[in-house]
Amino acid sequence: MNEINLKRIDWISIISFGLLLALGLGNIFSSTQAYNLESIFSFNPFTKQLIFVLISVFIFLFIQLLPFNFFIKYSSLLYVFSVITLLGLFIFGTEINGAKAWYQLGGFSVQPSEFAKPLTALALAKYLSDLNSNLKKVKTQFYSFLIVLIPVFLITIQPDLGTSIVFLSFILVFYKVGLPSIYMNLFVGFIFLFLITIILSPTYVVSFLIISMFFILFFKRKKKDFKKTLAYVAIFTIFIFSVDFIFNDVFEQRHRDRFNIVIGVEKDVLGTGYNTNQSRIALASGGVFGEGFLKGSQTKGNFVPEQHTDFIFSTIGEEWGFLGSSFIILIYMFLMLRISKRADLQRNLFSKIFSYSTVTIIFSHFFINVGMVIGIVPTIGIPLPFLSYGGSNLMAFVLLLSIYIKLDSQRTSKW
Repeated sequence: MNEINLKRIDWISIISFGLLLALGLGNIFSSTQAYNLESIFSFNPFTKQLIFVLISVFIFLFIQLLPFNFFIKYSSLLYVFSVITLLGLFIFGTEINGAKAWYQLGGFSVQPSEFAKPLTALALAKYLSDLNSNLKKVKTQFYSFLIVLIPVFLITIQPDLGTSIVFLSFILVFYKVGLPSIYMNLFVGFIFLFLITIILSPTYVVSFLIISMFFILFFKRKKKDFKKTLAYVAIFTIFIFSVDFIFNDVFEQRHRDRFNIVIGVEKDVLGTGYNTNQSRIALASGGVFGEGFLKGSQTKGNFVPEQHTDFIFSTIGEEWGFLGSSFIILIYMFLMLRISKRADLQRNLFSKIFSYSTVTIIFSHFFINVGMVIGIVPTIGIPLPFLSYGGSNLMAFVLLLSIYIKLDSQRTSKW
């Protein structure tokens, strides 16, 4: 165990996420049983979350006492452990909401996929910080992708598509530390083509793609560009004709319905689109200044399903209004920018890569969750970091940030 160096700790980041924790507790209290003050002493979501916060404080302190080299030395073992816990779900797991993603421990449920995120980040940081690792090499790319795709596969077949999507954000880390730009181009292209192919016929999309590439080649007229463009057309064409299989055979019906509602193919405000519709009503009713703490009509009437978990941002918008919502968003943006900036200053490559991973995981959760609430992203069950109710989610994010704080406090340690 090491002593905590208080002078080197990033107190500003700690205060930021501590503020989010406090705001999360307040809004969980408001969105659950805030109207019966005696309920605070019963075993309700607010009380459970308070227990999770206290446990998280101990996790944070314990991580700060560990030696710096602990994370480098044991990152691979921790990753293997997380994979084993994901495998164990298929034998010992409990099915909740159609996904076998939980271990039942007494009155609590533990979701291993949440803890797999920081542990995968550690494994990636360990592998990519190795002196022989170079993301320009195909071998390094293969093993880097494999580290991410193993948990993605195990989580997808639970099935928990939402959580597995978060892991795809690691491509931003790869890109930041040297992955060739072709992969990012393909990643962005796949997302765009997936959405447009759902709306239009694959034949129309391929035709548009070929015409667009033709104009690009006409203006560039370089042999190198011709081969590269032809490769893009071939890859994208294969992907476009596979979208139908992915959408209809890989996605579940509930996922297909939610995608169709977001892109405007379907409109079902009383069925699949009910959650998003009610959250929009809650946000609109909040106006600029909000209806006030404990006074949200949608929140009080329990009209928004999962309003203390995945849709807690609708409670914030209704009770605290546009100004309160903007304040929350600014805290997240400040925290992510600060971590990213301090990552750039890291001399230790392991710490640098893990810090970038911390930013991407927080950003993916933040973007998807807020996007779900306002209706620009399909509802896929992604919680808002530090604010949403849930022990596994909270403790995994505290673990993630605690390791970042520890590594950041050792910025002068060189690999």
